[in-house]
Amino acid sequence: MIGHFSFELPTRIEFGPGVSSTLVEVLLELGSRRPLVVTDKGVIDAGIFGRIKEHLERGGIEFCVFSSVEPNPKDRDVMNGASAAREFGADSIVAIGGGSPIDCAKGIGVIITHGGKIRDFEGRNAITKETLPMVAIPTTSGTGSEVTFSSVITDTGDRFKFSIRHPRIAARVALCDPELTVSMPPMLTAATGMDALTHAIEGYTARPSEPIADACALHAIGIIVRNLPEAVGSGSDMNARSSMLMGSILAGISFSHSDVAAVHCIAEALGGLYDAPHGMCNAVALAPVMRYNMSFCVERYARVAEAMGLRFTTDQEGAEKAVTRVEELAVEVGLPPFSSLGVREEDRERIAEFSAMNGSNASNPRPMKKEDYLALLKMMG
Repeated sequence: MIGHFSFELPTRIEFGPGVSSTLVEVLLELGSRRPLVVTDKGVIDAGIFGRIKEHLERGGIEFCVFSSVEPNPKDRDVMNGASAAREFGADSIVAIGGGSPIDCAKGIGVIITHGGKIRDFEGRNAITKETLPMVAIPTTSGTGSEVTFSSVITDTGDRFKFSIRHPRIAARVALCDPELTVSMPPMLTAATGMDALTHAIEGYTARPSEPIADACALHAIGIIVRNLPEAVGSGSDMNARSSMLMGSILAGISFSHSDVAAVHCIAEALGGLYDAPHGMCNAVALAPVMRYNMSFCVERYARVAEAMGLRFTTDQEGAEKAVTRVEELAVEVGLPPFSSLGVREEDRERIAEFSAMNGSNASNPRPMKKEDYLALLKMMG
């Protein structure tokens, strides 16, 4: 029997080549006249911001640019961005980039309307009123942050990544233009694509999963596995780029209505301690965590294998094939092993502790304590 669940998608999705050119129209629909544009150096250097800037200027929109967003956005980035928004008198936010600018923009919107420090809003129930309306324009196919109502920020004092979760922080509109993802280099395409696959697999296998999120996850898994090698090998292939962006969106919808699990717990611990790229951490941890979890979700992993187009005769065989296919895909797209992250032996205790403290730890299909994470880290090398 299907139990009780709630599904809410507060973001309107506009998808297709060239859809980012409608930004001014969307802003006017939202009643926005003075947006803060949140982005980062990579988006500017790739020429993507220049294209969006032309649309804004032609539309007569007065805007302020905050581009000092670091990878793994920091608490200081959020607070500095909020100061820029207040000084300019921003009435909205346009976030352009991957997960870092979009997550930072969500945090800025919270601070502008709530005050305080961004760590004050950790968890699921701390947002008490509306935040600044936001339009998200993704330039990668990985985080899905343009359609989620969560934001991950690094506390620089504790070197700990924490999550803010509430539908009110979601983008009002996501302009998902696959043309903007073409400039991603192969390794970034590979890492963000495997990040999206992680979102789909964890969204499907996490303990809070529900039917609509499951459907999105399984469809995303099939799309990503079929198209990621081509997107990496031939970055100008618009069919592969469009498919990967769609897979990332579906995966984002899935995990935001279910949860992530142990892969993210480890990745966020590594990101907090080492400032390591989040997508890469997820990408290299996915297969080892799947293998560690397998005995607790054989049937679900078999459905993952079906979504990948694999054939098998028993669920156990299917589960094994799903994990093996993830391992093969990581090699096929050129991802390095977990050892490439340079995890120091003396840090393993702290990584395991932070992983167990993560708000998504309870969602992992296999119950995990600090000792389990230590065993998993040892297995990963």
